[in-house]
Amino acid sequence: MPIDKQINLVEHKFKRFESPLERLIFGSRWLMAPFYLGLIGSLAVLMFKFLQELIHFFPLASTAEESQVILWVLSLIDLSLAGNLVLMVIFSGYENFVSKIDVASHKDRPDWMGTVDFSGLKLKLIASIVAISGIHLLKAFMAIDSMNKDNLMWLLILHGTFVMSGLILALMDYVTEKAH
Repeated sequence: MPIDKQINLVEHKFKRFESPLERLIFGSRWLMAPFYLGLIGSLAVLMFKFLQELIHFFPLASTAEESQVILWVLSLIDLSLAGNLVLMVIFSGYENFVSKIDVASHKDRPDWMGTVDFSGLKLKLIASIVAISGIHLLKAFMAIDSMNKDNLMWLLILHGTFVMSGLILALMDYVTEKAH
């Protein structure tokens, strides 16, 4: 038997195993769906904490000092940014790795939905982390008199690390994009 026919015969035998294996690998993406359901649960927890903050502080608002009000508002912004971050991960992660979300005709569909790839998601995540870190740093500076100086130093180091990580990730994406 000529070598070409032998090769074709072997390839044909492997194709019988390859196709089901590829379908199994492709179908395994659905194992990520429970992760996104869990993130929806964490979004509900963030909403609960947000409402708890509102209910807790409103009765005290009339007697609170300006710095206390600013810290309270920063806490609400912090929770809101964390919620936005979770929502971005849910939408982008599900669409990039599991399945397209079929709401293209919905009037409230965010413009960025379906357009954020893994690289864009990374940059949005690090930008949100930097913003959240910045809010924590600002809260620490608002209470600097009662702040442990070592803790403040670590907050500054961590924030600087997040900023540098974001810059390095953005630079890496820029260089990769230019190479293509």
